[in-house]
Amino acid sequence: MTLPSRMKALVLKEGGYSAELASYTPESLAPFLAYEEMDVPKPKKGQVLVRMRCSSVNPSDLVFFQGNYGQPRIKGQPAGFEAVGDVVASGGGFMANMLKGKRVAFVAHNSGSWAEYVIADAATSIALRKDVRDEDGAAMIVNPLTAHAMFDMVKRSGSKAFVMTAASSQLCKLMAGLARDEGYTAISVVRRDSQIEHLKELGATHVLNCEKKDFADAFAAVCKSEKPVMLLDAVTGPVVSEMFGLMGPRARWVIYGRLTDEPTALQDPGQFIFMMKQVEGFWLVNWMQNTPLLSKIRVIRTVQKRFASGAWQTEVAARVPLKDAHKQLPGLLKGENKGKILLVPDDHQP
Repeated sequence: MTLPSRMKALVLKEGGYSAELASYTPESLAPFLAYEEMDVPKPKKGQVLVRMRCSSVNPSDLVFFQGNYGQPRIKGQPAGFEAVGDVVASGGGFMANMLKGKRVAFVAHNSGSWAEYVIADAATSIALRKDVRDEDGAAMIVNPLTAHAMFDMVKRSGSKAFVMTAASSQLCKLMAGLARDEGYTAISVVRRDSQIEHLKELGATHVLNCEKKDFADAFAAVCKSEKPVMLLDAVTGPVVSEMFGLMGPRARWVIYGRLTDEPTALQDPGQFIFMMKQVEGFWLVNWMQNTPLLSKIRVIRTVQKRFASGAWQTEVAARVPLKDAHKQLPGLLKGENKGKILLVPDDHQP
């Protein structure tokens, strides 16, 4: 196969960090990203070149290209973290050579995944089973591994119940399935009544709408009966702060996202003293760095098995060609969360 020398990509306009707070529903991509033609990158030893099939649009991507993520932007490089594609070249080394010709799920290395061709580290690329769909492969790493890691925290918490905010997200849908299969009680918090029934079908035991006037009373009643310890939060803000105040002793507020621009205040600091409550953060990068290799391999095999069996499915809201991202993405991000948005090459065939 003869590889092209040039490719299309969504390229970062700025480098480093930004002092401006990011929005999960940016009005426009134009201040941050440019649709450009650029050289196809060349893999180094231990790396592979992947022809992208489809790439996820995750909340972390939105925060990253606006300059508010935990790692700096590289001006002139494509954005995007996670994708699925075919390994078309190896930079050398045993693992990289073994992956040549295989379909892999991967996290991009410097050269981001919102491009026709992407560099990935062979050591962190996952060769996919034939019975795993592309859309599941494109969302194989960030959400599933986060779901497993946080569910392990739930299992160690001493309670069979836990709370999730932003429960209509793909990540929380995976968590609801884990809870159902392992006999745990998922208390899911959403903003629309239309999301309630589907989440119960996926495995959530309680689904509460935080926009309702009686939400605080309903949440307090569920906490009294189920006694959850873990609050897994991707939202923050005053509503979640109030929820945490209603939870019982030793409650742990684990923050892994920030979907609201509203300030987050701790309503009763005395609870940290007398009720031994805790607030902490979760970042998948730290989990990947600190988890033993064999444990990570076991989790990855379990994740693939769940997707292959249909126990998990990535719900897709839209497939957007790279050339149409500026036109379509802002509107899709503002609408109701109906599933994952995937970016695809311009020559993608449905």
